[in-house]
Amino acid sequence: MKGKALSGATLAFGEVGLKALERSWVTSQQIESARKAISHATKRVGKVWIRIFPDKSYTKKAAGSRMGGGKGDVVGYVAVVKPGRILFEITGVTKDIARRALWLAGRKLPIETKLVEK
Repeated sequence: MKGKALSGATLAFGEVGLKALERSWVTSQQIESARKAISHATKRVGKVWIRIFPDKSYTKKAAGSRMGGGKGDVVGYVAVVKPGRILFEITGVTKDIARRALWLAGRKLPIETKLVEK
């Protein structure tokens, strides 16, 4: 996961966006939690774009299982996020509401983020 984000590093759809400053795996549950925070803060007004998609599966072996026996079962899916990647974008609401909503969404994610505007 070394390097910076080559694609998805600029605002493409909205007026205000949330940009990643660190690299990490972001799970589908974390993305959904951030989406819910945005929709609650904006009162479902405006348009929200989720610019990342959890398309990488990760596995885990059962607790207490012995070594060997192959790979564990798929537990969930993650999105690989590199620094500079735009995670969410918002338009159709005031700048203050958009900033507050994206700040709340950033609190739900395991990485450091910052707000960017057009």
